[in-house]
Amino acid sequence: MPTALILAWRQLRRDLRAGEVRILLAAILLAVLAVTAVGFVTDRADRALAIEANRLLGGDAVLRGDDPASPRQLQAARAPGLRFAETRQLTTMASIGEGDAQRLKLADLRALGDAFPLRGSFRLIDATGRESTATHGPAPGSAWITRNGAQALDAKLGDVVSLGDAQFPIAAIVAQEPDASTDLFNIAPRVLISLGDLQRTGLVQPGSRIEYKLVVAGEAGAVERFNAVAKSTLQRGQRLDTIGNARPEVRSALDRAGRVLGLAAMVSVMLAAVAVAMAARRHSERHRAGAAVMRCLGASQRRIVAIHVGELMLLGLGASVIGVALAFAMQWGVGLWLAQKLAISIPPATAWPALQGLLLGLVVLIAFGAPPVLALRRVPALRVLRRDLDASEPSAWLVGALGLAALGGLLWWKAGSATLGVAMLVGVVATLAVLALLAGLLIVAVRMLRTRLRGPLRYGLANVSRRAGASVAQVCALGLGLMALLLLTFVRTDLLDRWQQSLSADVPNRFIINVQPDQVADVRTFIRGEGLEAPVLFPMIRAHLVSRNGAAVDPKAYADEDARRFAEREFNLSVADKPETSNRIVAGRWWTGTPRAPELSVEKRFADRLGWKVGDRVEFDVAGQPFEARITSLREVDWESFKPNFFVVASPHALDGYSASWITAVRVPVSQPRFTARIVDRFPNLTVIDVDAVLAQVRATGDQVSTVVQVVFWFSLAAGVLVLMAAVTASQDERLLEGGVMRVLGAKRGQLRLAQASEFVAIGLLSGLVAAIAASVLSGVVATRVFDLPWHFDPKPAIAGAAIGTLAALIAGLWATRRVLDAPPSTTLRELQD
Repeated sequence: MPTALILAWRQLRRDLRAGEVRILLAAILLAVLAVTAVGFVTDRADRALAIEANRLLGGDAVLRGDDPASPRQLQAARAPGLRFAETRQLTTMASIGEGDAQRLKLADLRALGDAFPLRGSFRLIDATGRESTATHGPAPGSAWITRNGAQALDAKLGDVVSLGDAQFPIAAIVAQEPDASTDLFNIAPRVLISLGDLQRTGLVQPGSRIEYKLVVAGEAGAVERFNAVAKSTLQRGQRLDTIGNARPEVRSALDRAGRVLGLAAMVSVMLAAVAVAMAARRHSERHRAGAAVMRCLGASQRRIVAIHVGELMLLGLGASVIGVALAFAMQWGVGLWLAQKLAISIPPATAWPALQGLLLGLVVLIAFGAPPVLALRRVPALRVLRRDLDASEPSAWLVGALGLAALGGLLWWKAGSATLGVAMLVGVVATLAVLALLAGLLIVAVRMLRTRLRGPLRYGLANVSRRAGASVAQVCALGLGLMALLLLTFVRTDLLDRWQQSLSADVPNRFIINVQPDQVADVRTFIRGEGLEAPVLFPMIRAHLVSRNGAAVDPKAYADEDARRFAEREFNLSVADKPETSNRIVAGRWWTGTPRAPELSVEKRFADRLGWKVGDRVEFDVAGQPFEARITSLREVDWESFKPNFFVVASPHALDGYSASWITAVRVPVSQPRFTARIVDRFPNLTVIDVDAVLAQVRATGDQVSTVVQVVFWFSLAAGVLVLMAAVTASQDERLLEGGVMRVLGAKRGQLRLAQASEFVAIGLLSGLVAAIAASVLSGVVATRVFDLPWHFDPKPAIAGAAIGTLAALIAGLWATRRVLDAPPSTTLRELQD
């Protein structure tokens, strides 16, 4: 083995000097560069988006409960790499003014520690109406009040608000809070003071209902360790909030971003496999004569394999190291640009993408580069005299099959989604099968039509059928690469645009709750009279879960924290005669008309958490009255619609006789700032919830995600084009050789160019057409199954994709064979004769 490695090193040095392995070196280097660079950018951007999303919590994790954090939990929060802040929250009466002019409201009082918020900032409104940003809470002795609270109390800057035994001048009006989305339906006016001022209000008494929060932020590993300690020491009434269980609208945006970035990484893997496979094939062909000479000199098959595989491994290791280094340098510049573009802090790169790039480069090299190299050990010694004798290596087919399996594993690994991984695997296999079949039909058709053609066109198309195996391989490689690039393009230009449209400006921004049954018609009429779209009102019945299939529900029996919380808490039931447009039935069936027995439709993830299935019977306690029904369907809910949605919906009239209030959501334009005051004046019992702040946060997250996806898209596309060029270039030796012979026989430059163009157009048109259709269909699967977006087939992108594929193959092919026209025929023939 040491001798074989020495010989492999010498052969590598010789091949590098002679240019024999430059294409393979470029293919591996570009493959590792593409995958690693996308990995670096994805890793940094994903962590940056998570940190930005944590602004919705005020930190990276929030431990909340009815009692203060335990000593062990506080000790965990003080660990190195962490910062923490404490807050208190309680309900009390807030008053402004005196005597007859006094305004009194039940308010939500929040006392904030000096370090809060750890993530994000407050947006404040001054006396002139201008907005500013603050990264700290109220100063001691002063108070801030939210905008809706100021409207409810008719308060303005400088007014004094009374809270318990203390009074505070209002120093700022809050337009947006860092953690507003976690308390979306906290309907009381909110007043913020310093934590040090809480004691002098006299509101902290034995038996006071106070919610205690411990907020932490810091390094990812330190936060994970804190979360582990917090989860293991949770007391009754405590729960841990992280971005993983954030509001569905925010979580959906981040999940979708992760899937898009995973798709970009998968495309890089596919292109890497194509490039290495084609380059290794060329490398093997160029060493057949050398292997035959070694066989004549007595070299064993094992020695030949050791030398050539050793050279391959040394080449791959060197190229991978260079690719990782270049990727690190490139992502540094991209990170600086992203930080400026998004106005956020981009965390530094970790070593994990570099390790992934090195591992992936070696795996791709072994899986797709080894099969043609292994065939060298079977080169017959007689090939020194007869060049038409090619190597035959049965084990190469096994290694090739293992290579496809490795590609499947890599795609599954990089997908980040089982559905996306399966879709890509099926798409790759189906595309390869169709490409191979159509390439074979093309070869048959060319052989039949060749005699009817004349001139350069006949010669060019004859090359397709003359090298049947090489033509099929090139069609498959080019088609698969084009399919990957077109898929990424379709996702970027179509799916992300539709996602942005799902957060359009007409989504509801006011929730109206506590509408009484006898007010439903009047509220609807009032809203229409304000010039707004007629709303749909939904009944809302408060209920506690009691039993499932006759067995009492014990919240402690659930290992999942969210499931325990669902089982313990009171939540809302509603009634509907048809599913909302933001709901999709994924299991069972929706009822028709009014069923004789009550039926239920349950949100799928909610049902999964509680272990519910279609056919289960569940019982609720509604204000002391039992209600039992059977689950007949499960729904997926588009929470990004910001429309009223419910975990559990009952069939029509199933909840007649139970006490209910009604809820609706409307879109109020900026030009009607007094809508809330007018509807509350008309219906004093109603509560109007302004969710503009939450919508702004979700849109900001969506915009940041879109920017990151665009960066990764262009990065992957540029690297993918380079890899694709390497793959096309790696298969041009035979054309160069034949072109040199044709020039010796007197062929003109124009004739050779026309012949080459006809061949590349035929291959490119076939590859591009199949790739475009496959990418269109696969993008539909990704849209509906991965991104939960509507999709319809549009032939225009497929036609454009086929044209782009044809043009790409033509340009790449002509560029790769330009030497046949520029170099003297003698030079070309001497270099390519092995």
